[in-house]
Amino acid sequence: MIHQQAAKGLVSPVIVAIDKQDLNSALTLADSLDPKLCRVKVGKELFTRCGPSIIEALHQRDFEVFLDLKFHDIPNTTAQAVLAAADMGVWMVNLHASVGLDAMALAKQRLVDNGHNTLLIAVTVLTSMTEKTLSQIGVESDVESQVKRLALLTQEAGLEGVVCSANEAASLKALCGPDFKLVTPGIRLLDDSKDDQKRICTPEEAIANGSDYLVIGRSITTASNPRQKLQYIVNDCLN
Repeated sequence: MIHQQAAKGLVSPVIVAIDKQDLNSALTLADSLDPKLCRVKVGKELFTRCGPSIIEALHQRDFEVFLDLKFHDIPNTTAQAVLAAADMGVWMVNLHASVGLDAMALAKQRLVDNGHNTLLIAVTVLTSMTEKTLSQIGVESDVESQVKRLALLTQEAGLEGVVCSANEAASLKALCGPDFKLVTPGIRLLDDSKDDQKRICTPEEAIANGSDYLVIGRSITTASNPRQKLQYIVNDCLN
């Protein structure tokens, strides 16, 4: 059954990353959160293990879902995968901007043709990547130049926005305009571990830089009381 997104008027920019390895753990975490204060993100591992059942279960709990699978394939395959995600009723889905202009435009057109309002965004440069990482795969641009190049390509294709680090948010808002949505992972509180993220930012810094949505994982999900930590971030860090 296609989930009908509720018009909840959710104004919180927080998207909690449900990075668990099984359905029960994921739903236990979801039940410790409040859909009035956040959306949730389902990534590759959890979706691969659980499939559409995790999306349906989260929708039943009234969460809007960002399906973070970063599609990257030939144009028709990419577009059909995006459409399949939209058919599940997800709020947002993404693909890699490096898939190219034609594939991005086709994916967006598929959503329009089928009457979906699912947000479609593109990944520019993963927040774990540095200039050294880009050089290793043959990209000689610095991170910021590559992010800008891919963001402009995404905008040309008609997508709603990009995933980017907060470090690039201000320049991307200036480059692409205020309506171009910026989704920022790598959000940490000041006393958190950086873990595997290289380009991170606090919630306050990310919003000040122009980020529209903040993907927050461990800061909330490893807290002794995730709902309380979420409430703190929304009420104290973002107001």
